[in-house]
Amino acid sequence: MSDRLVHPRGPHVPLPVRNGLTATRARLPDNSDPISAANFLNELISSQRHRHPDDNESALLERFQAGQVRLRNGTILAPESLVSAGQDVFFYRTPAPETPVPYDIEILHRDNDLLVVDKPPYLATMPRGRHITETVTVRLRRDLDLPDLVPAHRLDRLTSGVLMFTLRKEVRGAYQSLFAQRKVAKAYEAIATLDPDLASSTPVDWASQMTKQPGDIQGHIVEGEPNAFTQLVDVAPLSQAEQLALEQLHGPLPPQARYLLHPETGRTHQLRLHMWAAGVPILGDPVYPRIYSVEEEDMSVPMHLRARSLSFIDPLSGLLREFWAPRQGHLSSN
Repeated sequence: MSDRLVHPRGPHVPLPVRNGLTATRARLPDNSDPISAANFLNELISSQRHRHPDDNESALLERFQAGQVRLRNGTILAPESLVSAGQDVFFYRTPAPETPVPYDIEILHRDNDLLVVDKPPYLATMPRGRHITETVTVRLRRDLDLPDLVPAHRLDRLTSGVLMFTLRKEVRGAYQSLFAQRKVAKAYEAIATLDPDLASSTPVDWASQMTKQPGDIQGHIVEGEPNAFTQLVDVAPLSQAEQLALEQLHGPLPPQARYLLHPETGRTHQLRLHMWAAGVPILGDPVYPRIYSVEEEDMSVPMHLRARSLSFIDPLSGLLREFWAPRQGHLSSN
């Protein structure tokens, strides 16, 4: 039943954003027999993998008493109300406890339409799986009182750097379309072991067929028509001071370098996979080449992949817009 919990979409959501979270939409599958709203929600909540220990029968009843279980048209459901096949039911999830991410979100730019931030590592862009409240979207909505804030694109949870949000529903589609139509130029920096051959042959174009199955931690490069394109623009050895700073975090390292990457497409883990396939996995990557367990996660040690810049022609003004994030922490002085 838990696979029926989805984020609401469509022209109308009958419950407002609360504590930075949108209401959850659950749909009774087609060809299902009618079921009471209480039984429907109880099955959904009890089958969640990441369930709050206090989200019990009493908490479920409180939702109904507060009028917080509704159909898309706003109809308030009682526990005994019947839900029919194909109907959408909206309610608030109670997120399970999460480990706080010990980083702040720096605002790089804000106007009437856009908010651009420097996303830290270990904060997901949007609620998903076991990361709900410890996400950039939920934090910003809550802390800045911006219920209509929505990301225009996404960064992986472990990737840091420039992340752009829209602030008004009226402009959301225009900016999200820029990313969907690949009209945004992106520059990333990765830290990895210095490869002299790559350094002497830039620019290098990487084109691969990438696949990643739902539930799998790693993606894969397979035979087939390329669907992931990245250009390695430059490889620059780190200074002695930068090398020493990294070794304070990671221990002794071979000589490291800064890799400037321009992705043309945005496949999941694209840059991480391309770097690994090229023999230079990104420093601090807990998935490539080895998958680290959840228990091994150390938020004081980042993965060194950073979105440095975004640039595009603004769809509303027609002007060039560019946003930059500084280099990460100990490398920010360069």
